[in-house]
Amino acid sequence: MRFILASNNKGKLKEMKAILSELGAQVISQSEAGLNLEAEETGETFEENAIIKARAACNALGEPAIADDSGLAVEALGGAPGVYSARYGGEACQNDTERVNLLLKNLEGEKNRKAKFVSCIACVFPNGDVLTAGGECEGTITLAPRGEGGFGYDPVFELPNQGRTMAELEGGEKNAVSHRGRALKNFEMKLREYNADK
Repeated sequence: MRFILASNNKGKLKEMKAILSELGAQVISQSEAGLNLEAEETGETFEENAIIKARAACNALGEPAIADDSGLAVEALGGAPGVYSARYGGEACQNDTERVNLLLKNLEGEKNRKAKFVSCIACVFPNGDVLTAGGECEGTITLAPRGEGGFGYDPVFELPNQGRTMAELEGGEKNAVSHRGRALKNFEMKLREYNADK
């Protein structure tokens, strides 16, 4: 089965390909499928936004489409940046480094550094069927970025009992513990059940 990933995020594509290839599924980005689409994320939850993105790609291409909406929820910031993680800071923050720096600035002097990564995977099929699955990963926000791997907020998200940030993990290690890895494992189970019913 082939899935269109409703994203051009290379980091997400790499992680999705690695995990879903175990199911024998092929994942290609929407740009590889000839689609240049940026669905407006008007949802109030990660699940709503994931469905919006997957549905837009599925409707445009007539193929099963998969999307991930994920982000960082920081306890001391009332759950922010949340669904706005990729747009944190608005026009003033144009890349991951600037968003990470804003986050650290907003947490200056804050002792409570608890945070969690949240991911929701949605898959929309041409017949209208929708599968969703979620995953979370608890951690703390470091005082400064560490590590060269990953993307987004990975360099400042330290895993409990690891003493390492997501950006300090190897790809396979990250997929085993990350919010997206957990969401994809849950999605994998739902997809197996869905295919068994067909």
